[in-house]
Amino acid sequence: MPIVLKGDKNFENVPSLKAKALRINLNETIYGTFSEIGAGQETVRHFFRAGGASGTIAKAMSAYDKSFSDAIYGAEDDGRYVTEARLEKMLDHEMKLMEQRISREEHPNKIFFSFANTVATIDFAKKYLGHGWLGIKFQLEPGEAYNDIVLHIRFKQTEARLQQETLGILGVNLIYGAFYKHHKPKKLLKYLYDHIDKDTIEIDMINFSGPRFENVDNRLMSLQLVKNGMTEAVMFGPDGNNILPAAILYKKNILALRGSFRPVTKVNMDMFQKSYDIFIRENKVEEEKTVVIFEITLSNLRAEGEIDEEDFMDRARLLCSLGQTVLISNFQEYYKLVEYFSNYTRERMALTMGVNNLVEIFDERYYRHLSGGILEAFGKLFYKDLRVYLYPMVDPETGLLVTSNNLKVHPRMKELYKFFKYNGKVVDIFDYDPEILNIFSREVLKKITNNEEGWEDMLPKGIAELIKKKNLFEYKSPEQLTEKTKS
Repeated sequence: MPIVLKGDKNFENVPSLKAKALRINLNETIYGTFSEIGAGQETVRHFFRAGGASGTIAKAMSAYDKSFSDAIYGAEDDGRYVTEARLEKMLDHEMKLMEQRISREEHPNKIFFSFANTVATIDFAKKYLGHGWLGIKFQLEPGEAYNDIVLHIRFKQTEARLQQETLGILGVNLIYGAFYKHHKPKKLLKYLYDHIDKDTIEIDMINFSGPRFENVDNRLMSLQLVKNGMTEAVMFGPDGNNILPAAILYKKNILALRGSFRPVTKVNMDMFQKSYDIFIRENKVEEEKTVVIFEITLSNLRAEGEIDEEDFMDRARLLCSLGQTVLISNFQEYYKLVEYFSNYTRERMALTMGVNNLVEIFDERYYRHLSGGILEAFGKLFYKDLRVYLYPMVDPETGLLVTSNNLKVHPRMKELYKFFKYNGKVVDIFDYDPEILNIFSREVLKKITNNEEGWEDMLPKGIAELIKKKNLFEYKSPEQLTEKTKS
């Protein structure tokens, strides 16, 4: 349950920064530390200015100098300071000091928190806008295990002073949300932008952990970040935890496979494996520096209208069970996806797709919003060292196999298509499995929801069992159908 103060109702209707900070300060049980590195003490100053901070702020510090910071928290193996590992060290170190120095016997009702941030604001050349990590470790009952909220931000403002002010506001919102909105994590995410324009800062990763967040799936929180316009893309790993995209993609060779994965089928996995085998044999590609990304676009999730979060989670669980890293993006066009990857790497990239996807790329309708039209889009798509690995399909009308050699694009696009094909940008996958070309996700899904037979053999090993065990995609077992009929 959220903490509630007596006579505190008026705060609900006055969510100003001062009101939020004062509500924390006037709660006699909340007690903690602030440690902020890289942009001054921007968060804690709001609590000092609000008044009544003496019972809340145990310590406020800024170990700004790198040598002094290393003396307190220890040096990082990679020599970097604006990292998630650094933030976690700060949170843990300050919390241990709190527990050592504050007697529980003398303060049995205190609930402790440790807030920290480590950031790099815009550089003097204004080439890099900067980024940072924020987090809070906190209790909601005296002596209970700690909860954590950790997030990563990217600055969009071009003045250090403005970035500092935005950082301070975000810190207040995070602390307030941790204590008063923890029971509504989706709303907590939205409230992080109170008094902040979304054009000023981007939140591209957040993770919740601890006893109060046992039922929070961080993959779903990732989806909220994109859905709410807080970022264009988020990533999570096989363990279900959110990953900072930069940490995975930086200076890597990238192979990306876009799909609905509703559910993931043998065709999807054959596309991935066969294209991966080609990719790692390419010049300049090192297997140990290669990452594979399964991407789902927000437009795909909205294909049936409003985003079905349970449907999204079903897809995510299956892909994670196969050990895949998943990207949720707001990039409807492929060139935007390539531009996004290009922010992190200059190494070789490749996109794996089916025939229909490639034909759509050559559809001018998708590029009418660009001043340069399809030529501008293709310049962005192929200006990097990029390949398209094309998986064939059987034409349902003629029964013929369609490859890059006989696919049909709009007559106006023929010469453009030939240019990219004969310059080696489109590579056919020849060693595909011909036995599975007639498998389509939409037909598998239809069989699952209609309780038809035969869909299990269309899926990778272990996926059918997981669908049945977790009742994914509205699957109903024979026993459940019998009970439904009886009722």
